[in-house]
Amino acid sequence: MLRATTVKPAGSWEPGAARDCVVLDFDARHRRRIVMHGEAGLDFLLDLPEAVALAEGDGLELEDGGLVSVKAAAERLIEVRAGEGLPLLRIAWHLGNRHLPTEILTDALRIREDHVILDMLRQMGARTTLLEAPFHPEGGAYGQGRTHGHDHGQGHHHHD
Repeated sequence: MLRATTVKPAGSWEPGAARDCVVLDFDARHRRRIVMHGEAGLDFLLDLPEAVALAEGDGLELEDGGLVSVKAAAERLIEVRAGEGLPLLRIAWHLGNRHLPTEILTDALRIREDHVILDMLRQMGARTTLLEAPFHPEGGAYGQGRTHGHDHGQGHHHHD
């Protein structure tokens, strides 16, 4: 089985050169080693030295020099906008306090669909819309790609 051992960042390669494409949701875009199945039927082993947060448009370089493009799959999301007198910043704080992966748009936030959080947001007066779209949450403050489970490492402490 062919192996993909390198990630070429979006914009650093020509997407038309891709042999196949994998469509992955947010969780599936953070991998190190897994068998993947391309839309055109190419099966290959993603075999990276460490887990990487793959982004829309990244290319997975196969050991024979071929490329497979990465596409973000549509997911069930909640788009959140501020309500009357409710700043979006306050909503963002509540989402961050719950360590929810959150996509930040100019005038809205997007999170994965969750009926408990949806009820909370509506009780707060937020305007919400359910939709299906690719999910591109912010990366974590302490590392690339993920927003939860960060490692504090040496020299970083929470202060009470």
